[in-house]
Amino acid sequence: MVQIVPSILAADFARLGEQIACVERAGAQMIHVDIMDGHFVPNLTMGPPVTESLRKVTKLKLDHHLMIDDPDTYAPVFIKVGADLVSVHYEACRNLDRTLHMIRDEGAKAGVVINPHTPVAVLSEVLGIVDYVLVMSVNPGFGGQEFIPRSLHKVRQLEQERSQRDLQFAIEIDGGITTDNIAEAARAGVNWVVVGSSIFHRPDPAEAFRDLQRRAEEALTVKV
Repeated sequence: MVQIVPSILAADFARLGEQIACVERAGAQMIHVDIMDGHFVPNLTMGPPVTESLRKVTKLKLDHHLMIDDPDTYAPVFIKVGADLVSVHYEACRNLDRTLHMIRDEGAKAGVVINPHTPVAVLSEVLGIVDYVLVMSVNPGFGGQEFIPRSLHKVRQLEQERSQRDLQFAIEIDGGITTDNIAEAARAGVNWVVVGSSIFHRPDPAEAFRDLQRRAEEALTVKV
């Protein structure tokens, strides 16, 4: 099954609780939270106080994507205030194995992220310990970017590796997903699809969520 994971980076922050409640009623099971430090990526977003506030208004799983230079310091902080899942960039970690184990020891699910220029092969030694792998299908740092089609080749590689090694990690994709390409992403083997603008920039986020979810599910039942 494919899950649509709404990204609050695209939400109206003046109505954040209301918008989260809207997609929760539509069937969302997770919310994606982008943490950017202005160093690893050229943008600043949310800190721990926002996560703490989110935890008070929703019981949905909070999927934190740390686009930061120092995940070892800040991952435990976000977990303490409510993050359920924490993903860190391969490109930012000096000792990825240790970082992933630390996230799990702190009580969260551990994920690893790769940027568009990073090959899947670099993850071979950690696929057995991660809970999920996030494939960036845009360059990280800003919402609303155009999807990079070659990202789906990485998804297929990960799906093949997962099957051949009998592993259980989920495959997540983030960036540029719309109604035009979500079916292809689902068929490639994605389990979790992060969507921001195509949900929260629509007049009715709940209907947009349901439409994307329906298209993803239909893609897995129709032979091509």
